[in-house]
Amino acid sequence: MELDTSTLMLIFFIIFFVISVWKIYAFLPNKQLADDDTTKSSQDELINIILKVIKNHDGDLTNEELFHKVQDDDSFDHQHFWRFNQNKLNQLLNHYYLENPDTNSIKDIYKNL
Repeated sequence: MELDTSTLMLIFFIIFFVISVWKIYAFLPNKQLADDDTTKSSQDELINIILKVIKNHDGDLTNEELFHKVQDDDSFDHQHFWRFNQNKLNQLLNHYYLENPDTNSIKDIYKNL
């Protein structure tokens, strides 16, 4: 049985294609990381910490002060939220403002608490 060149090329292509797909699949993350702070529960936990800090300081905070107070809070887990920065705080506040249309500032959040 003789195989022509195009058949051999097709066989090798299929073999190497299967190997390549397997290698890509093997290196893709299959489970959630322990320090993943992008999940819904992690974001809810951060929002709760932010609301607690706003409530404890009577809403008299700027965004920067709020950021530092959240990081200094006892319930803030520095290992889990190691990516938390000013931009993440702004995103969480904007998300809160979208969910609660009657709030536009930290003071409004405090009034609604």
